[in-house]
Amino acid sequence: MTSSSVAGLWKKLTKKLPKSNRRTAAREPVIIPRDHHNISRRLISDSALKVMHRLNQSGYDAYLVGGGVRDILLGGQPKDFDVATDATPEQVRGLFRNSRIIGRRFKIVHVRFGREVIEVTTFRGNHSDTGGTVSKQHSARNESGMLLRDNIYGSVTEDAERRDLTINALYYTSKDFCVYDYMGGLQDLNDKLIRVIGDPETRYREDPVRMMRVIRFAAKLNFDIEAATEEPIQRLAPLLRDISPARLFDEVLKLFMAGNGLQTYALLQRYGLFQPLFPATQTMLNKQTPAAEAIIQQGLINTDARIAEGKSVTPAFIYAVILWPLVKSLQAEIAASGVPEIPALHQASERVLHKQQQTVAIPKRFSLPMRDIWELQFRLTKRNGKRAEQLLEHRYFRAGFDFLLLREQAEEIEPELGQWWLAFQESRPELRDAMLKTSSSQEPRKRPRRRRRRPPNAARNPE
Repeated sequence: MTSSSVAGLWKKLTKKLPKSNRRTAAREPVIIPRDHHNISRRLISDSALKVMHRLNQSGYDAYLVGGGVRDILLGGQPKDFDVATDATPEQVRGLFRNSRIIGRRFKIVHVRFGREVIEVTTFRGNHSDTGGTVSKQHSARNESGMLLRDNIYGSVTEDAERRDLTINALYYTSKDFCVYDYMGGLQDLNDKLIRVIGDPETRYREDPVRMMRVIRFAAKLNFDIEAATEEPIQRLAPLLRDISPARLFDEVLKLFMAGNGLQTYALLQRYGLFQPLFPATQTMLNKQTPAAEAIIQQGLINTDARIAEGKSVTPAFIYAVILWPLVKSLQAEIAASGVPEIPALHQASERVLHKQQQTVAIPKRFSLPMRDIWELQFRLTKRNGKRAEQLLEHRYFRAGFDFLLLREQAEEIEPELGQWWLAFQESRPELRDAMLKTSSSQEPRKRPRRRRRRPPNAARNPE
């Protein structure tokens, strides 16, 4: 469905409501019948259809919701399919042996079909309607208004009000094959507008990660951000410091690993959201260091290109890019104090990663490859003897080599070294020998260290 057909559909079904009404409260849904939308069961994961069918057969309501509906309406193919239901997490768990309940703040059921996971959530209710009778195990906030527990259940109408964005509050059911629009999401799809449901400041205070989601969808869909949705973001950006580093790791991956990392980075900078995620890197960028800005932008360009080509990407690479300017600067500072090159790098890496873990936690399965990528930047300059052949066997050689090429693209170093390694990888053994001899003769020789001679009459025991 194109944007023009979305517009025609909306005009045909309902009159345009005032923006304030569409943003603040749910109403009787606009029901879009099967012959007026492009969602078909063949476009939906078989696993998601199975989950909805079993819930319906067991007497529960079940809807496909969020990106699964939004992306199909926009003519795309969703990667994930989420289901919303009036069954509680415990009831869902009882229906599916291949499921488990995760989360305490916000309980979700993951139903696993091989490698595919269908996320099932229970309709959320309004905290203001509880009358203060709900225990802290179900609902709790901190002093800034952030929800620490969010397990109040309600109706589908209440659930629509609790969704983050209007374009994510579109529901599809396989019972009647209709789409239900409670919050004017179809109109905002047509207008290419990102709009928070409810009062933006209140919603951001409930969960500051919603600001990151606004940025992510604006970049992903190339939509504008509605004025009221946009206004509080820069002012409330520091609230991200209240989010656990482990959760922010997952959210940062969604920002930079979706194929539009460069545009996302520009929006994060515009609204002041990059600083609470990577404070030390932002401090360096604030000092107007063109090299740091250049390598981050080039790294995101390269990552976006790989994703567009269907190639694999790893979080280790993008995190290595973002933190490299800090590591490089600190390594040079430590080395200047007399510490050898590689030990200085190890010290710098340890200090930078330790500091970063306080805001965005990076698991060891990614931080360890990051260290290797950084170390290879120094080892790749050594091309004499057997070192070059040995480096080709390094498990992260390819990532380190790609990082070297990135540094050349960002004009951090001259391109000669990357060209040499590219030719060396593709050369026959006899030609490699010639290249090694040539590079060895060009590299400056280290002066041999002279052993200090002890005075001949020095006593072994000064006593």
